[in-house]
Amino acid sequence: MRVDLFDFDLPETSIALRPANPRDSARMLVVRPEGEPVLSDRGVLDLPSFLQPGDALVFNDTKVIPAQLEGIRRRGEEIVTQVSLTLHMRVAPDRWKAFARPARRLKPGDRISFGHGGNSCLLGALDATVEEKADAGEVTLRFDLSGPALDEAIMAVGHIPLPPYIASKRPDDARDRTDYQTVYAREEGAVAAPTAGLHFTERLFAKLDEVGVERHFVTLHVGAGTFLPVKTDDTDDHVMHEEIGHVSAAAARSLNAVRARGGRIVCVGTTSLRLIESAATKEGEIRPWSGPTGIFITPGYRFRAVDMLMTNFHLPKSTLFMLVSAFAGLDTMRAAYAHAIATGYRFYSYGDSSLLFRKD
Repeated sequence: MRVDLFDFDLPETSIALRPANPRDSARMLVVRPEGEPVLSDRGVLDLPSFLQPGDALVFNDTKVIPAQLEGIRRRGEEIVTQVSLTLHMRVAPDRWKAFARPARRLKPGDRISFGHGGNSCLLGALDATVEEKADAGEVTLRFDLSGPALDEAIMAVGHIPLPPYIASKRPDDARDRTDYQTVYAREEGAVAAPTAGLHFTERLFAKLDEVGVERHFVTLHVGAGTFLPVKTDDTDDHVMHEEIGHVSAAAARSLNAVRARGGRIVCVGTTSLRLIESAATKEGEIRPWSGPTGIFITPGYRFRAVDMLMTNFHLPKSTLFMLVSAFAGLDTMRAAYAHAIATGYRFYSYGDSSLLFRKD
């Protein structure tokens, strides 16, 4: 499909720079492909009223790490150069793939020092070697530390990797370490938050429990590739960056039981949806899954297991807007986004939410 079909005009004032407070006070646009009303303005706290006993919410329990690293390149006796890197996928205990800026100044063998000096990571220093350089500014870094020691060093020197549309307007701060994390995050490895889950609170969970809605957790370590623009003219020419995910045997078994008894699977976020659809067979059976997925969902895709989707509002011409258009229909989502912009919904990671019913 033509990528320009997924374009729309978004005012800068629609981009949320901070989340709603409290989290569950955000607005929620309910979108039904068929029936009346097609669009309904509600709030996140109204979510339980759209669910039924026996339905199951699927959450992504990945935890964001401070994966934005600022460093200096060293190459022999040459003058050092400042570089900025965003880690996006771990490939070994001591290796990460990362997006570099400016990438043109890096080549294999370069040494990069992160932090503010000293010889120990505890003093805020970390060193790596550029092992490989790929297209689109991607490099593979081999760090001098490995495993838990590397994790501790990244925590010490890194920054929360706010999305570009926020980072270009303000720096990250102490609030973001809490705000840009779901309350149920537990599996470290993401460099971007599964933002639909940012709206959930213990108050909302209590209301869902009263209805009899199940909760299940899967893990997809969201990569920085989620923010990359689609630069091709046709969706067939776009290549997704892979992300590492895990669906346990217990979670797969429970979700299959939900489907067998007529319950609905409701994914909280496009990340959990992409993982569930990666793990599902053509017949809709969800199987245990562990490994990378680069699934790219565009209109025409036949959904295998997911019935409803709760998600934030996405960028023009992004793979995520393509996904929601596949789920609820392109015309429906264009109308929904036009309504959201006209009525003041807040967009992107810290913005408001939507609840989408799948178009059959």
